[in-house]
Amino acid sequence: MSRDDLPYPETGLLLTHFLTVADVARSRAFYADVLGGEVVLAENPCIVKLANGCIIMNPGGGPTPDKPDVTLRPPTDPNTVSSFLNIRVADIAECHRQWSAKGAEFLTPPLDRKAELLRCYLRDPDGYLIEVGQATGMQQGVFADPPAGND
Repeated sequence: MSRDDLPYPETGLLLTHFLTVADVARSRAFYADVLGGEVVLAENPCIVKLANGCIIMNPGGGPTPDKPDVTLRPPTDPNTVSSFLNIRVADIAECHRQWSAKGAEFLTPPLDRKAELLRCYLRDPDGYLIEVGQATGMQQGVFADPPAGND
């Protein structure tokens, strides 16, 4: 591992995504072996480079001096979500085929959603929701309808 592999920008900023996980090895294997990421650091924290970003993973824990009232834990209810990882791919059919063959379990096959043209979701081992989409509709000027009541 070299310094260049770590998610630390020399200027500006770099967006990474932190996940609190129940089993670091299991989550590391999912993001590396199933989604095709590169393990940059195996533990403390686990860092997996995925495309042009990084997933950082560690077990949960209680408050710390810099977050005195915050406890970290993986999701407890897979049907209630406040955020999710959003991945855009060039060929969603091929992505769906490859990741399914590696054990990814999608909620549905890719569905036509206008702006994303095709979109589907899967979960990681801790239940985090991941959206996978091919945004060809936006490239052609086709956008999603506004939410109800926002005409």
